Amino acid sequence: MNDQELEEFRKKLREAVPSPHQAELPHDLWPKMLARMAEPRLRVAWYDWLLLGASGLAACLFPSMIPALLYHL
Repeated sequence: MNDQELEEFRKKLREAVPSPHQAELPHDLWPKMLARMAEPRLRVAWYDWLLLGASGLAACLFPSMIPALLYHL
């Protein structure tokens, strides 16, 4: 990179990332947080429980599969 390219890169970087002094929040976030806390909790679908049970059953029936699965994580 030559000096002109570096200067253009610096300029674009300064435009893209605001300085910490300018990072003021435009409004209070507490009312949004209260509204989010009042929303109903996430529900787990029945097929997720089915998959969890099937994987538990498979782990009980085939215990030699557990180290192989842990290896691939």
